Amino acid sequence: MSSPNFIDHVKLYLRAGKGGAGLIHFIRAKFVPKGGPDGGDGGRGGHIILRGAKQYGTLLHLKYRKHIIAANGEVGGDSCKTGASGKDVIIDVPLGTVAKSADNEEIFLEVLEDKKKYILMQGGKGGWGNTRFKTPTHQTPRIAYPGTAGMESWMILELKLLADVGLVGLPNAGKSTLLSVVSAAKPRIDSYPFTTLVPNLGVVAYRDHQSFVMADIPGIIEGAAAGRGLGTRFLRHIERNAVLLFMVSTESHSINSGYKMLLSELEAHNSLLLDKPRLLVVSKIDLLSQAARKVLLQNLPKGITCCFISAATGEGIIHLKDLIWEKLSISAVQ
Repeated sequence: MSSPNFIDHVKLYLRAGKGGAGLIHFIRAKFVPKGGPDGGDGGRGGHIILRGAKQYGTLLHLKYRKHIIAANGEVGGDSCKTGASGKDVIIDVPLGTVAKSADNEEIFLEVLEDKKKYILMQGGKGGWGNTRFKTPTHQTPRIAYPGTAGMESWMILELKLLADVGLVGLPNAGKSTLLSVVSAAKPRIDSYPFTTLVPNLGVVAYRDHQSFVMADIPGIIEGAAAGRGLGTRFLRHIERNAVLLFMVSTESHSINSGYKMLLSELEAHNSLLLDKPRLLVVSKIDLLSQAARKVLLQNLPKGITCCFISAATGEGIIHLKDLIWEKLSISAVQ
């Protein structure tokens, strides 16, 4: 079950407008008994355009718009006037939206900039009017072209959240609690698995009035890439994150095995995710005694920076922010 207010996948039938027909027309004036052709070209068909809108965080507004059709171009006019272009349809979508074919999942474009317009479906070209066909040997052409059809197709719009840091972890690892502590986000928090059913974003304040965006991704369990639990539905949001924050709780049977399982699921979904900078966060450290902490330090995964935190007491939070900022700075340079 997912939140009715968070939609990250919609299927739409889109059809751009047809170009207007060219006009067959001749000059008819009192003192021009043998006026030549003056039929204008048809107008362009309306485009279907995606426009980045950072104020949107979901595709919910498109859930019930199954068919979107742009206007056709107008017929050319006399006096060599070009017909009016069909009105474009502009669809506002969240940053991070990918448009791809419903037939073969070919990616057409990705919306990454606020207010920037991306033409997804081009309108048809207007047909030539008979003025275009006038030659020295053909003074009265009685021919004009119809407009061409606009592009049309079933398309899938898929949202992949844009965030600097993505929280990746088992259910109940403390991801939502961490996000609520370091940002103004108010994710749902409870003691049972899969409390988080949709991704949550929060802006984390850092030193010198700087900040970064953190995304809490719903919990991953073993077999998620094959469809278990919430499956791959939310794994795609991790693809946009610059840095991945792996979270394993001290309540876990083994920090090592928990971390390796998360790595394995990400690799099964998209092996390129393993190339992203990452940190390992061991959460709920307040539940361990000093002696238990020392034992834990001797059994951590190799080759990854680890940070111990407690969202409940605030322990390690500032150090974690410093580590994240360092990783983001390195990622920005590369």
